[in-house]
Amino acid sequence: MTSMETQRFNFKAETKQLLDILIHSLYKDREVFLRELLSNASDALNRLRFEMATNRNVLDPGVELKIHIAADKNSRTLTIQDTGIGMTRDEIIENLGVIAQSGARKFLEAAKDKKADFTQVIGRFGVGFYSVFMVAESVRVTSRSFLPQAEAVSWFASGDDSYEISAAEMSERGTRIEIKLKEDAAEFAEEYRIKNVIHKHSDYIGFPIYVGESKEAVNKQTSLWRTPKQEVAEEQYKEFYRQTTLDFEEPLLHIHMSADAPVQFYALLFIPSKAERSIFSLRKDDGLKLYSRNILIDEYNKDLLPEYLRFVQGVADSEDLPLNVSRETVQSSGLMPKLKKALTGQVIRELENLAKNDAEKYGKFWKEFGVYLKQGVATAPADADNIHPLLRFKTNLHPETWSSLEEYVSRMKEGQKEIFYIVGEDPKSALRSPHLDYFHAQGAEVLLLTDPLDSFMLMGLRKYKDFELKNVAQAEVNLSEKQKREAEAEKIPAADFDRLAEQFKKVLGERVTDVRASNRLSQSVARLADADNTTNPELQRVYKFLGKEYEIPKKILELNPSHNILKNLLKLETGSELQTIIIEQIYDSALLVEGLHPDPSSIAPRVQQIIEAALTKRSE
Repeated sequence: MTSMETQRFNFKAETKQLLDILIHSLYKDREVFLRELLSNASDALNRLRFEMATNRNVLDPGVELKIHIAADKNSRTLTIQDTGIGMTRDEIIENLGVIAQSGARKFLEAAKDKKADFTQVIGRFGVGFYSVFMVAESVRVTSRSFLPQAEAVSWFASGDDSYEISAAEMSERGTRIEIKLKEDAAEFAEEYRIKNVIHKHSDYIGFPIYVGESKEAVNKQTSLWRTPKQEVAEEQYKEFYRQTTLDFEEPLLHIHMSADAPVQFYALLFIPSKAERSIFSLRKDDGLKLYSRNILIDEYNKDLLPEYLRFVQGVADSEDLPLNVSRETVQSSGLMPKLKKALTGQVIRELENLAKNDAEKYGKFWKEFGVYLKQGVATAPADADNIHPLLRFKTNLHPETWSSLEEYVSRMKEGQKEIFYIVGEDPKSALRSPHLDYFHAQGAEVLLLTDPLDSFMLMGLRKYKDFELKNVAQAEVNLSEKQKREAEAEKIPAADFDRLAEQFKKVLGERVTDVRASNRLSQSVARLADADNTTNPELQRVYKFLGKEYEIPKKILELNPSHNILKNLLKLETGSELQTIIIEQIYDSALLVEGLHPDPSSIAPRVQQIIEAALTKRSE
């Protein structure tokens, strides 16, 4: 071995700033340093394996490709050694003495944000190795290249402005990192702590990781998501799900997929049986686990699936995402959007298959997660057409079962050109709505939209295939000649109706824009219709739901000229107390059925008055 004097080099200015931040700041999860060092070791082993595929002239070709970790809690030291490709003197200076200028600058910009999560920032900007200074008083890296004639070299730094390069004694190929831990980082000299970090971040590295004197690897090495589907038993999927979530209810569905184009990835996704996470769940937030080459990069990645699929659990792993490249770089290269598109498309297809092949199980899914898909229709217009087949509704003709839009269309009456719906507070009140009088009489099917999110959904669901969606409150009606004749025969005389309508206007005042006769009511006494210039009813409900500047909308009160209540109301003295409170009650009842009444309990005293009046008259 040629002798080499110890040489001292100064770090670049930006690297100095970087080290200063890492050394003098405290982080919640400093364990990330071990993830980064094991990731680097895995890279070195992969590079050697690639080299040996075409070149057997390497140092120690028969040595096991592995990582070994030794800890000494008495001396507070931690040693990580791999049998990978190793480094020459020039390579160790290039790799450890200089950090990419752009990476350092972006890291420093991110560090200005006091709320930054440094456990993620470290992995983004190519500064992974330097994270060791979060826990280290000093670090010595000794390495010997795979080249047979290469000499071992040592790199040493203690976190100040400089580092040293010197010759070293090392007979085996690879890299050894010796860390002198700070006093407040002594926990990382405990084997149990090291194993915990490995299981959390590096369990699926494809090379064995040995800790201490043990001859058994700590990590699993083989990841289930990278195993061919035909080699995985159903029980293995269930066990993996239990281990990663602590959810002991079986998932409704698992999705195991892989692809090489347009982006290379593996994924294993699960749809839980319940939307609400258990208090014992290991998953405390939405998002998938993002791995790169079996290294955990992000515990809760929210960029891999759209928000409306945030209930999906699982893992995505791509070799196209380098470990030390930022999410910013990944996004600018177009990889993440492609991966998101592929994962989203597959989840949608699997849900379609579930709905087609197992209606009962899909019903359970819809009960738990239907609200998320409704949100997707409103907030992700680009995906809406793909979500439409997954939507489920109850209808006036099938109030106990779920129907798809396609099933509704297949049952439409001949000549029907619109999909009818009604919005209400709950199914029972919706079924009693006066807006349905005409449709009940015609035997026409109407979607019952009674979930608070349905009004949001309708803002994005205007059409299905060639059929517009139409609120029954605004739909035009066409009575047959026979129906017109029958209705005319039962009507209150026009002069009497006009007199009664004027009394309604006098009592209700500005709360209504008009009072008029209806040609569509048969069972109900009244209904509220929108004036031409008012906000659409769906938006009215959205405002009410959000509590945003909501006022009772001024509507047209339509009365049923054939109804007995109005005929009897005419018999009361005009302007009498009883007539007045009945008019108030007819209006409030219409508001209540619409789900627009701001204070339903206020109706109770008036109802009591009407009951008392009815009983008094009966006893006379």
